[in-house]
Formats: sequence, C-alpha cells, structure tokens
Amino acid sequence: MAVGYLGASATTLSDRVGRTVALLGRRGYAVTTSRLAELCLGGSVSDAQVRWAVAAHPNLTIARNLVIERGSQGRLDDVCSRAQGHHAESGRYIDLTVDFVRHLVAFAPFIRSVSIAGSLASGGFRATDDVDLNLIVDDGHRHLAYVVVNLLGLGHAMRHRSKPVDDLTRRPIAPRLMTANLILESSQCRPLKRQDEDMAFELLVAQPVFGMEAIQEIIDANPRLLEHFPQLASRAAPLLIDHPKRRLPKALYPALLDPPARHLGGSAWRYMQWTRRHSPDALARVAYVRSTMRPYTLFDEP
Repeated sequence: MAVGYLGASATTLSDRVGRTVALLGRRGYAVTTSRLAELCLGGSVSDAQVRWAVAAHPNLTIARNLVIERGSQGRLDDVCSRAQGHHAESGRYIDLTVDFVRHLVAFAPFIRSVSIAGSLASGGFRATDDVDLNLIVDDGHRHLAYVVVNLLGLGHAMRHRSKPVDDLTRRPIAPRLMTANLILESSQCRPLKRQDEDMAFELLVAQPVFGMEAIQEIIDANPRLLEHFPQLASRAAPLLIDHPKRRLPKALYPALLDPPARHLGGSAWRYMQWTRRHSPDALARVAYVRSTMRPYTLFDEP
C-alpha cells in the first residue's frame, strides 16, 4: 500500500514520530521511546526528542513504557504481551533461525540473501509465532525458493514439535516454524515497483542473516527508500553469517523447475488456507500481511 514519500524537510518531528508509530501499529507492535528514536521515519533522533514529539502529538501517548496511538489503548494488553514475549523468547528463536538459514543457503544456491522479518525482527515475537524470512533469489526461482523453504522448514519443524502454536502456526504434522514472507527475484529489485515508506520500513527492520551485498544492491538501486529511512545506508548486521564453504551446484535447480514449483506451492498454500477456514482471525491476518507485500505476493489469483 503506497503512502507517498516523506517529501519536504518541513515535515515536523511530531508528524514523523506519529507516522512511525502508525507503521508499527499496522503490524500490531509498539516499541519503547529509545527504540522508536532509532527507527524514526526521516532519520534517527534522540530519546528526548521522541518524548517531546509524543507530548506534542494529539494522538500519541506512552503507556507501560511503549509509545502507542491513543485509539489503540484497547489493544494494549496484547501489545504488551507481545513485547514481553519477545524479550523472553526471541534469543532462542533467532539462534534456531540462523542455524536454519545456514542449511537453507547451502542447499539452495540460487538464494542470494535471507533476512529475518515479521515479529521476530520488529520486536513483537511470541512463542506461538512462526519466523518470517525475506529472500532475494536468482531470476526464475521465486516459486522454487518457496517450495524449498517449506520443505526444509517442515523437516526443521519436526525437531521442534513441542513448539506452542496458534491458529496461524498449527499444522497437521509439525508446527509452522520457518516461513517465506517476501521473495524477490534479483531483477524485481532494480528498481522496486514500490518505494513507499512501508516497503522501506520492511527493509529497515528486517535483520540480514545472509547475503548483505544483495540487500545493499537494493538500496543502491532504489535511492528513494533513503528519503523515508536514511538509516538504511548504515544499518548494522550483527547476525550475518559467512557464505557456506560448500553449496549444491546451481545446475541442480534450472529455471524450468519454477513453473511446476508454482503449482506445487500454490496447492500447498491453498490447503493451508483451507485448514484455517474456521478461523476468521487467522484468515484476516494472512490477508493483511499479503496486502502489505503486493505486488510481490505469490499465488495471487487473477
């Protein structure tokens, strides 16, 4: 969903902070003033500036140490639960994810970059959540990447069948643990069709695990992203792993495998939606996440 560009420097600090809180709120999260200072639309600011901006903004408040919109106070218990869950669970799941990515990129040499996205990156992870991954892949390999992530993810989840689940992560055989959130082919990034603040924020909060050079290529090819978040130009990547010493040869994954992978992946995706048919909240959440990813979602019907 395009929301326009930050535009003129006359945009007030209070407005920038408010729009950043709204970005997080649309994803169901809220953060402390210090974290909000780092993520602020238009560039990082100080904690004191965020507190001043919140005080000056008619629709913002600080509750339980989190900056939220006044209209979202009814969701405060859930938001706080997410923040507390993240503090308790995120470290263990980040370690699990880094280990999974090591195996994934060794098995699938057409994957150029992997980042942790979703709640584990944004600060609202709970043990019942799955781990969202953003991928950049070679051209002609999007659907193949989706199938590989899910097949390897199923094998990985079999070792963690005691993981707590909800309506989104419950599966018949093993819990949904690793999932592909956004898959971009290399050519789709030069340039991106979407360079709005939501897409820039997605790239900002995602935590690179592999292939930082491919992520930097996106930023270099889409300088308008920096108008929203100049922090992208100097982001840290503390989880970054080295390229594996051994990867399967790319010749094992010709592009002609992508069309059948699309049919296989699409059937699996539709089956998962069918299993959620009695859970309108889960279906609504999936629909919202997919709307934020368009036009890059897989398996969209005409």
